[in-house]
Amino acid sequence: MIMIKLKHAIIAMFAMIGQFAYSQTSTVSGVVSDESGTPLPGATIVVSGTTNGTTTDFDGNYSLSNVGATDKLEFSYVGMTAKVVAVGNQTNINVTLEEDAQALEEVVVVGYGTQSRAEVTGAITTVGSEEISSLPVATADQALQGRAAGVTVLNSGSPGTAPVVRIRGLGTMNNNDPLYVIDGVIAGGLGDLNPNDIESINVLKDASTTAIYGSLGSNGVVMVTTKKGRRTGKTVINLDSYTGIQYSNQRYDLLNTQEYLQFAQDAFGFTPTSALSQSGNNTDFQDALFRTGVMQKVDLGISGGSENSDFRFSAGYLDQEGAVIETGFERFSFRANSNFTLGKFKFGETLAVSFNKQNPERNLGDRSLLEHAIKIAPYLPIYNPNNLQGFQGPSNGSDGQDAENPIRVQTLGEHVNKSSGIIGSLFGEYEIVEGLSFKSQVGLEYRNSSTNIFRPSYNDDSEGGNTHSSDFAAITRNSGLRKSIILTNSLNYSKTYNDLHNLEFLILAEKQEQSDELLNSNSQNPITNELDQVSNEQSFLESKSYEYNRIGYLARLNYNYDQKYILAASIRRDASSRFGENNRWGTFPSVALGWNIANESFLENSSINTLKLRGSWGITGNDRIEDYRYSATLLSNFFYPLGEGLATGTTPGGLANPDLKWEETIMKNIGLDFGFYDGKITGALEYYNNTSNDLLMDRPLPGSLGIHSGVVTENVGSVETSGFELNIGYNDFEGDFTWSANLNLGTSSNEVQSLGENESLSGGFFEGQNISRVEVGQPLFFFYGYETNGIYQTQGEVEAVLDQVPDDKGEVTYNAGDIRFVDQNGDRKIDDQDRVNIGNPYPDLTYGLNLDFNYKQLDLNMFISGVAGVDVYNTNIYDLEGMPRLFNAGTNVLNRWTGPGTSNSVPQAGGADENFTLISDRFVEDGSYTRLKNITLGYTLENTSLERYFSKCRIYVSGQNLITISDYSGLDPEIGNPLTNDGGSRRYELGIDRGNYPQPKSVLLGVQLSF
Repeated sequence: MIMIKLKHAIIAMFAMIGQFAYSQTSTVSGVVSDESGTPLPGATIVVSGTTNGTTTDFDGNYSLSNVGATDKLEFSYVGMTAKVVAVGNQTNINVTLEEDAQALEEVVVVGYGTQSRAEVTGAITTVGSEEISSLPVATADQALQGRAAGVTVLNSGSPGTAPVVRIRGLGTMNNNDPLYVIDGVIAGGLGDLNPNDIESINVLKDASTTAIYGSLGSNGVVMVTTKKGRRTGKTVINLDSYTGIQYSNQRYDLLNTQEYLQFAQDAFGFTPTSALSQSGNNTDFQDALFRTGVMQKVDLGISGGSENSDFRFSAGYLDQEGAVIETGFERFSFRANSNFTLGKFKFGETLAVSFNKQNPERNLGDRSLLEHAIKIAPYLPIYNPNNLQGFQGPSNGSDGQDAENPIRVQTLGEHVNKSSGIIGSLFGEYEIVEGLSFKSQVGLEYRNSSTNIFRPSYNDDSEGGNTHSSDFAAITRNSGLRKSIILTNSLNYSKTYNDLHNLEFLILAEKQEQSDELLNSNSQNPITNELDQVSNEQSFLESKSYEYNRIGYLARLNYNYDQKYILAASIRRDASSRFGENNRWGTFPSVALGWNIANESFLENSSINTLKLRGSWGITGNDRIEDYRYSATLLSNFFYPLGEGLATGTTPGGLANPDLKWEETIMKNIGLDFGFYDGKITGALEYYNNTSNDLLMDRPLPGSLGIHSGVVTENVGSVETSGFELNIGYNDFEGDFTWSANLNLGTSSNEVQSLGENESLSGGFFEGQNISRVEVGQPLFFFYGYETNGIYQTQGEVEAVLDQVPDDKGEVTYNAGDIRFVDQNGDRKIDDQDRVNIGNPYPDLTYGLNLDFNYKQLDLNMFISGVAGVDVYNTNIYDLEGMPRLFNAGTNVLNRWTGPGTSNSVPQAGGADENFTLISDRFVEDGSYTRLKNITLGYTLENTSLERYFSKCRIYVSGQNLITISDYSGLDPEIGNPLTNDGGSRRYELGIDRGNYPQPKSVLLGVQLSF
């Protein structure tokens, strides 16, 4: 009611300041086009409340006479949202019609085909092109954040870094990445795809929609459909460009030089003696590390078509400077899509080529750039021209610390990742008889990547030492090549009998061949910094190659009776080269039922236009493990002393397991779709329960077997995941002022059911212990550590709860001023038996709210996303408050414990090692946040002199991540991709903030033109 009143008030306001209407009649003419500027032939124009109307010609032109100044014109076109325009004194009215979101959802892209939305029985969320292109992101999966219920996206602020995408939570302790399919071609991700080329993304979430992919569907499927040309007889040119800046203004409060020198003396009894310590210099290394980066994007598309063909060609350029110095991403992309019809024969192709260049964040000494910026002494300048390479760092002796200069780490030499990729398909389809067609498609993914690292010799120590130095230039050259070919042949039969029985049957055979080649090399050059090529000097060289093959057969049946009662069933049989010969094949069935209640006679003429109950069950598989895990392997480059020399030897690398088989996930889903008042209110409610069995895990082996890996891979684990999802929207598309609001919510929880003979699994190494753990009865990768209860204020408090045996020096571990760890089992000592679940890094709730407002040529979009019920392990607190030895720190250390009653949160300096080495809830924080992900204000120019040049001209300004509401003390509560490149340990890094690259804020100015 409030929004309706607001709508009326806004309309009244504009009416009051408008011109008075004339009473005589006149002739009104103009052009009707779509959002891209393409004229719409056959569009209908009618004077409201009368039969006076006309239609547009082939060029979208119309002319209508006998129109009064007080009249309103109704413009409509199939598949478009109707628009009503008040005439007033206008005689030329050009109208742009937008695609009807509800009409677009009538046809949904599913695996190996399309379906009517009314016939879909599975859980599918569709994200349109406008939602994807509204954010200035390098990859389209970044734009999925908050757009689809049940989809969790963790973005990194580092340009060009792929996000972590999870569909309906975690189902395995192995690879949880979804399957990506681009125009029917299975792809390794969306990193090479220009978001502006995407027409829609459909996220498939339950067995009814994912089981058809068999061995690849257990983590969900992200299906991408790229834009095609329209068969209107017109060629349209679209230009979309923006330029802007991005920055990060969040900082930690650190000690300045005066505070640091006093802290060094008071806490550690040390006075720095280097000349620089008395210079009065006060360097803000955080400010030096961050910058304002420039972003720009240009996308050009040419599309069109005739009666029997269509085409679209596009080119794109993206240049994104990161908010951290010397980070950035650049991409050139090209795409060609075309389709042709010759009688009963259809054929076409999709082809995309991309060239990427990334300058990533660099890390040395297992410390992030941010950790270096926190720890380094503030009196040190960034540069010193007298040092080799011109940077200044500490001297161990006179400065008493060894934190590295983060500016030197990030800027000295170069670190460049490059890649080029080709992904495309060629298909042909022939209609044998009416309703029966045969289709054959071949798809290709080709990707070449390289990493080049060059670090010249340097010395930061101006005191004559070598605290941070290198006597040689270090060179690294790594390269990789992936080739994947997929051949799919299918036979599809679709027929309607007696106008009641709608039947579709699909049989399919598919084969995939994939090969990977890797070459890694590095060397040193002690002679010169002028050569950045690998040589034989202290060199290392290795090459690896992998082959992966998969073959599958699918049968699928879709049936509905009078659009009311729906049955969908499929069965897929797959074989994968990643499993032993005893269990190479897997079978993956699914079945789904649906009831379109809204189509029943008892709901005729009601306000309910959509009401569908649906449910599904099925089994999906997962073969995403390392190749050759089922077989015995050999490792060389081992040396054994024989006589006076070393002999090269080979040892067993792993134990064979021919019984290795598929991970399987049993999926159950029940959903309710609803819509009222001709689509003004829409929504869907889902409940899902997934149980993953036969999870692949490593079982420890006795050392006496002589197996180098020390483990054998077996199918022993089980995990259960469940949750709810809700989508609800309100759409008001009548009148000059229109608006819509769409909210999605998703919950997810998981519990480990079995680990076989393993008691637990651990990872996320930090200060001698593991942060993350997998254990029966607990969620995956929970934080495992000690609970704390303040600070011991007196030695009497320590002795009241702990029995401690003095060492040879008469000293005990815990004293007044140390952290009070909770003795969980009451045995009066603190040990591993006292570790418990101290946090869950996976959110209980994800949500997104999209708001659109339009008034005539003005448009406003606000998009809000967030998570709740998530924990973050903030290792930065260790750097800010740990005080293990002399480093710079946060200002909280000025309020550290110095005597009874002085602090109950920050311990004493130089106290028990356990204060900072034990994994504890002292470092766990609530990572919940709400973020204004995007706000865009646009204006479309109409009825101006520019129309002779452009069929559409829209200018806009937008901002991203401008407001974040969170209690998290770190720079960003959204912890994206981990810093480690070790695939085996990456999964344990979920929710661990090791100084990760924060999400930047950005402000853009853009223009969209159509010719």
